[in-house]
Amino acid sequence: MTKSKKAEIIDQLTTSFKTANAVVMCDYRGLKVADLETLRNAARAKDVKVQVVKNTLANIALANADMTGIEISDTNIFVWGDDAIAASKTVSDFAKTNDKFAIRNAYIDAQPADAAKVEAFAKLPGREELLGMLASVWMGPVRNFTIGLNALKEKLEAQAS
Repeated sequence: MTKSKKAEIIDQLTTSFKTANAVVMCDYRGLKVADLETLRNAARAKDVKVQVVKNTLANIALANADMTGIEISDTNIFVWGDDAIAASKTVSDFAKTNDKFAIRNAYIDAQPADAAKVEAFAKLPGREELLGMLASVWMGPVRNFTIGLNALKEKLEAQAS
């Protein structure tokens, strides 16, 4: 790989990591290409990016993005996205179905995190679920008011007959 190609990869990763709320590093040694494609497809559906990067290039890009504190070694696949919960759920769900895939560590909001914190984020409800809960809470008083009006109407009809 030429120096210009390495510099281009570092620049692209630096800008991606700066805007990402979560960067998760996972061990993928022993996975088949079909399994990695399954991970990429699941990530694409959640607007999360997946890429295998050389450790030296990743270290430089992470340092440029002001993410320090984690030593990177061995084989790693990087999973990152704007939504920390979506990135965490992507790797957690994939790790449950693949024995050879393991979460190593992460940066969540540019702070170092371990695999347990990534798993904790994966258990949180996603954006759509939270919006559904919020809509349900907002509709509660309206729902109760209409139930009360309907009960009053039925009571008045029963008294009239």
